[in-house]
Amino acid sequence: MTIGVVGGGQLGRMLALAGYPLGLDFLFLDRSPSAPAGQVAPLVCAEFTDAARLTELASRCDVVTFDWENVPVHALRTIAESCPVRPSLTALATAQDRASEKRLFERLRIPTTRWRSVESPRELALAVRRIGLPGVLKTRRLGYDGKGQALVRTHEEAVAAWARLGGAAPLLYEEHVAFDFEVSIIGARSRRGETAVYPLCRNAHAQGILRLTRAPCGPARLQLLAARYLLSALGHFGYVGVLTIEFFVRAGRLIANEIAPRVHNSGHWTIEGAVTSQFENHLRAITGLPLGSTRPRGHCAMINLIGKLPPRAQVLAHPGVHLHDYGKEPRPGRKLGHCTLVAATSRARDARVRRLLIELAPDIRIP
Repeated sequence: MTIGVVGGGQLGRMLALAGYPLGLDFLFLDRSPSAPAGQVAPLVCAEFTDAARLTELASRCDVVTFDWENVPVHALRTIAESCPVRPSLTALATAQDRASEKRLFERLRIPTTRWRSVESPRELALAVRRIGLPGVLKTRRLGYDGKGQALVRTHEEAVAAWARLGGAAPLLYEEHVAFDFEVSIIGARSRRGETAVYPLCRNAHAQGILRLTRAPCGPARLQLLAARYLLSALGHFGYVGVLTIEFFVRAGRLIANEIAPRVHNSGHWTIEGAVTSQFENHLRAITGLPLGSTRPRGHCAMINLIGKLPPRAQVLAHPGVHLHDYGKEPRPGRKLGHCTLVAATSRARDARVRRLLIELAPDIRIP
């Protein structure tokens, strides 16, 4: 069976590496000839909207998936009748519009921030008056890793934020959440409706980019609640594949921030840290195979390597640490790789993470 993947980044690369032991083949489509997935599988180089190349991809594959939530939905719809596209394009379209995400949370009774769509300076002023300050002005589309948003603390900053982002209208204004920490919940749903949920992940960001994930993390009450919300979303879409919901945690409450209809950066720890990785479970789901166990093998951590990779020997000198190099050209703010570790206890894990962070990400602190 051949899996077509629209997008050839590191997520696609890791999908292929997880799929080869299952006897699966892969074909990628990406705009860049140097996309990381091209190191491990054939790569068709074309724009995501290239109808001829998408048709070629569909004709050579048994099922098509994607590794990036900003792949144009209309482009994938052109091949959906000739080749199954999984996960749901409805879920993909929802994730591409922050207002649609908010409406989804409200429909499913998942707590989220107070928000309003804004399409003019006047509407922004009304939103600020109704929701209050501080707030965050965001593009409804194409914002990720902290891009396309501005913190608004005063009316003057609201005017400046509109001047910077207003050309990318429509926008969304939401309350700024003074959260205690951030978490994500990752799960999969198969074609037969079988579901599997991973332990709750606790995440730390810097400049809008995920830097550290620890799992399992958080009280059992939050795990159960987050899993309930995730299962609700999976069922709502009739979803097939891996889905993630990111939450803020404030005063012990979950506040949904966004969904990701794909394998997720905060789930990289599952490669070494879970019985079945998120990448393998995504492939099992979309190909009709039974889902694998999401049980953790211990207490896990993942550190993103941003901008510049440290020397391999420096990372691997730490016993039990696994290095993943994505084969990407260094660039400030770019995710170039990650490393993981698994420990017997949360205390041992956190002690080892603190030592690693001193060398790899000294700007990140954990409690």
